[in-house]
Amino acid sequence: MPINATRWRKRLSQDSRPAYLMMAELIAEDIQRGDLSTRERMPTLRELAQLLKLNYTTVARGYAEAKRRGLIDSHVGIGTVVRGRIPGLPLRSGSSAEMTMNLPPEPQAHALVQQMQQQAGEALANGGPHGYYELMRYQDFGGSNEARDAGALWLRSHVPQCSASQVLVGPGIHGVLLALITLLCRPGEVLCVEALAYPGMKVIAAQLGVKLQALAMDDEGVSAEDFEHACKTMQPRALVCNPNIHNPTTVSMSLQRRREIADIATRYSVPLIEDDAYGKLQSKPLPTLLSLAPDLTYYIAGLSKSLGAGLRMSYVCTPNPRLLQRTAGALRATTVMSSPFTAALVTRWIQTGAAPAMLAAIREESTARQHLAQRYLAEHGAQADPQGFHVWLPLREDWNPIEVATSLRAQGVACVASAAFSTDADPPPALRLCLGGSIGREDLQHALRLLSSVLDHALPPASA
Repeated sequence: MPINATRWRKRLSQDSRPAYLMMAELIAEDIQRGDLSTRERMPTLRELAQLLKLNYTTVARGYAEAKRRGLIDSHVGIGTVVRGRIPGLPLRSGSSAEMTMNLPPEPQAHALVQQMQQQAGEALANGGPHGYYELMRYQDFGGSNEARDAGALWLRSHVPQCSASQVLVGPGIHGVLLALITLLCRPGEVLCVEALAYPGMKVIAAQLGVKLQALAMDDEGVSAEDFEHACKTMQPRALVCNPNIHNPTTVSMSLQRRREIADIATRYSVPLIEDDAYGKLQSKPLPTLLSLAPDLTYYIAGLSKSLGAGLRMSYVCTPNPRLLQRTAGALRATTVMSSPFTAALVTRWIQTGAAPAMLAAIREESTARQHLAQRYLAEHGAQADPQGFHVWLPLREDWNPIEVATSLRAQGVACVASAAFSTDADPPPALRLCLGGSIGREDLQHALRLLSSVLDHALPPASA
């Protein structure tokens, strides 16, 4: 029997997610672990139902979900077999075109990198043994005064009114989102989100038992009409939105739409959580929701999309001192504190100007990569912000994005199907591609050329 039924039963009993979804997750895990091999035959539906002590319908749904994800196939006379991992084709540098995770590009700024490395050593050596031990201790919840001062300085380019008395340091945007939703929502209550949103929102909501209410989007951002309707009829506890270089659609909310959203939030007293993960990439940003609804908005900006994904640190600017203390309490309950080592590095880089210099280099590199992307994907309707590093690629209506993503991966290009971002279970036919990460421009150009060719010639319509 190709599966470890004992492990599967244990995992199914310990996880709160529906069993059919967990079955697909377990198949994916076993493929990744090497426990399931490509073309290996899976148990029949009845066999697996008996092994897992599940009903036949649940197992059938599990196999259907695994097939939808491209993990297994069914063939008449053969049964269900593993499709397995599809390796990316090696490019000229020996790497693969990994476009799934949204990572900032790594510009060839060797002198700047050396400067940042030197400053990192200085930050960790600051104060000698006393300074070392200080970094090894528990820190103030929400960050030290020095780290918060640096955070306010970092945010001030986009939030001119920001002061250190409003700022808390958190362990990445995801950690702050978790803390804020814990603070603002109880299980069963409604949280408004965009119809296409950061996938982590679905994970957080499922963990906390919060109901997500998807709001439609257009070329100006999240729908003000949908938001007002939700405020009138559902008593939402907050709205979470990503107004600048939206993930995944790349849309930036218009100034008029920001004013409408801020006005609705004010009239109905609904807090706004402004997830500005990509805002620092824009050299000429529009006013923040925080500036338009200062008494209701929690503004979050991190370092992962503006300096490097490994910097799991973020800043949250809160509406007032009372809510700052409540937010600090929520951060303490959910994450304890951000890493003192990371905070020391980032604070040093901000104070010396190295962080803004690296941000400028990343912005310049992103712009160059977007020019490449438009050269190869413009005719396919690709949408992008000129200073961002991801692309939203609409597909033909008769193509299944998951099947297309699987086909592209087989050709050596990895991307994310729109279903990963959908909060309304009705994703448009589209893919998100990342142009950043460790891949160089030459390899990126090779991948984009391949992608354009595949879209032109190699992708069949989705099966009926």
